[in-house]
Amino acid sequence: MDGSSSPTPPQAPAAPEATASLAERFEEHRSHLRAVSYRMLGSLSEADDAVQEAWLRLDRTDASGIENLGGWLTTVVSRVCLNLLRSREQRREDPMERAETRIPDPLIGSERRIDPEQEVLLADSVGLALMVVMESLSPAERLALVLHDMFAVPFDEIAPLIEKTSAATRQLATRARRKVQGQAPAPDPDLGRQREAVDAFFAAARDGRFEALVSVLDPDVVLRSDGGVGGALTVVLNGARTVAGQAVTYGSLTPFVRPALINGAAGVVVVRKDRAVSVMAFTVVGGKIVAIDVLSDPERLKSLDLTALDPQG
Repeated sequence: MDGSSSPTPPQAPAAPEATASLAERFEEHRSHLRAVSYRMLGSLSEADDAVQEAWLRLDRTDASGIENLGGWLTTVVSRVCLNLLRSREQRREDPMERAETRIPDPLIGSERRIDPEQEVLLADSVGLALMVVMESLSPAERLALVLHDMFAVPFDEIAPLIEKTSAATRQLATRARRKVQGQAPAPDPDLGRQREAVDAFFAAARDGRFEALVSVLDPDVVLRSDGGVGGALTVVLNGARTVAGQAVTYGSLTPFVRPALINGAAGVVVVRKDRAVSVMAFTVVGGKIVAIDVLSDPERLKSLDLTALDPQG
């Protein structure tokens, strides 16, 4: 040996237990991050992708310098969602991809039992009608509304995400809130009352009682149906008599109607031969149906998980 110092050995990779610990800490926030992403995107698969991207970024980061991991992850996943929303907006060239006919992915649950994972997604009762209206917001408006109103993130923390001042971000959220409140009223909190209105709707449709259908509908009811881009069933109908005229055709479907919770509210899944034909979400206010949101896109229905439905009979 010549007496010189030995070369520095290569740095050892992070200990497996350190990575495991980081993964465990991430898992503590997964449900929250998925709820943020779902409300931002209205897509369960995209929400899962956004959460996965947040994990990948965390895994590549020196987490020892992160003081508030939950806040850091919320910021990361919000940026990912914002980019996805902006990309989606740029691609929306087809007139059939109007926001008013885009039905977000429904959360299907049982009225008899609540799945713990869905319970987190459904906190604050984000009904499908509200999700539909949020599709019409700009990406920045949606981010400001979701983070502040649904997750209590301060405006001064949201502002850097959209490169605006805190005051401008507050104005964005206010504008978004007005749009939402005007088009998506809060449903009756009594689930039993909601179910009574939905049952009356299908009973009248089954028997072809037009006036009975009109009576259970709000005069300004809106029916939105998403049958897929360019699909014949992609329509928006307004007014009780117009919607009732269409609803009479649902009479033939009543034998296949399975009651369900759709985004926490009374709704149904129409199932034929173990295959979902449509998902119908109802917004009931004061005992009257004010909105019906229908997903009947065959391609999207294929991916639905129907295991949460109560067994027939």
